[in-house]
Amino acid sequence: MSIFEKIRNGLKKTRDALFGRIDSLLKSFTKIDDELFEELEELLVMGDVGMYTAEKICDQLREKVKQQGITDPALIRGLLEEVVTDMLRGGQELKTGTKPSVILVIGVNGVGKTTTIGKLAAKFVREGKKVTLAAADTFRAAAIDQLEIWAERSGADIVRQNEGSDPAAVVFDAISSAKARGADIIIADTAGRLHNKKNLMGELAKINRIIDRELPDADKEVLLVLDATTGQNAVNQTKEFRNAAGITGIVLTKLDGTAKGGVVLAIKEELDVPVKFIGVGEQVDDLQPFEPEDFARALFAFDSAEVAVPQEEAEEPETEQPQQEHIPATADIWAQIDAEAEAEKQAESKRQDAVSEEERQRLEKEKEALEEQLREEKQKRTEERKNRSKSKFNWSTAPAEESTQDEDWLRQWRESPTCADLQNKDEC
Repeated sequence: MSIFEKIRNGLKKTRDALFGRIDSLLKSFTKIDDELFEELEELLVMGDVGMYTAEKICDQLREKVKQQGITDPALIRGLLEEVVTDMLRGGQELKTGTKPSVILVIGVNGVGKTTTIGKLAAKFVREGKKVTLAAADTFRAAAIDQLEIWAERSGADIVRQNEGSDPAAVVFDAISSAKARGADIIIADTAGRLHNKKNLMGELAKINRIIDRELPDADKEVLLVLDATTGQNAVNQTKEFRNAAGITGIVLTKLDGTAKGGVVLAIKEELDVPVKFIGVGEQVDDLQPFEPEDFARALFAFDSAEVAVPQEEAEEPETEQPQQEHIPATADIWAQIDAEAEAEKQAESKRQDAVSEEERQRLEKEKEALEEQLREEKQKRTEERKNRSKSKFNWSTAPAEESTQDEDWLRQWRESPTCADLQNKDEC
């Protein structure tokens, strides 16, 4: 299957849900008027393109219709494809010209960040590049082990430390290792969640300082991985990370499982952040560089007869197939990832149990310390009472020198004549 066919198949849900409706809309009109553009704008907003972007698309369509004197609504489909292509064009090139180059991958947990890193590593290794992975997501259970599996299967090197280690220290070690081994690319995984947003952003800033200090002249990409199924929430995530981490591009995953692919337009137009890779399937090679022309053409290609696949693209898998033999079956990879996710869940449960046990031990120690304090205070009060008794009476008979203990001393005093003369024997 060619690269274009992969993209086209991956965008089927978005094409059917959004641009399929647009095609039906255009066929229902016999003339181009404001009502057509209003309904078109509404469909674009419903397709997660966003209000601002939808308005801009319709404004550009109005202008093109006026300039070209178009009166047939069916021709708007071709104009819409041109507008979408122009809107998405620019910034797709991945800057990896230096040796080594650094790709810092960020994103919240659950978007497919670690899997994306594994697919990127496999892509670069197939291109003949030497890759070093930095397992700097040290706060998520099983993240390090999951990345290590991807490193083994893709043929990349990996630098890791124990869970809970300093992520910036892992990145530093990875840079040192890459320099020593002559690696072409360093791909760093990062935490998607710390105790709060401030800690997460502070950790990313620390990692960036390490990279700038150790590799000041290296090309650096900061890629934000987004889950396309979240729709407009992906735009909000981009805003947050752009302000804190200075992202240079987007990796949009799970496009094949959602009808919200229109969010690509919103991210590019509203935030001016280019989409550099898209995930259109579960296969290792389903993570594809983003090409605006292919993306727009796939959105509007409803019939197979309308899709003219270039000959060089059709022949491409034949030349790449032998190089992918070392990549395992997708079912095996995802079965392993599912197992790791379950291991992560169990590890989290064990950590919670450990915290409960630690709290119980702490309370027991506090109880023992309190009891010891009460015993000491009781003993102190007993000593004070004995001392008051000693000073209250004049002894006619002093204790023997060898009787140095309080019990011996009190016994001898009770037997003394002074104690015998007291009317209340209990006072003795």
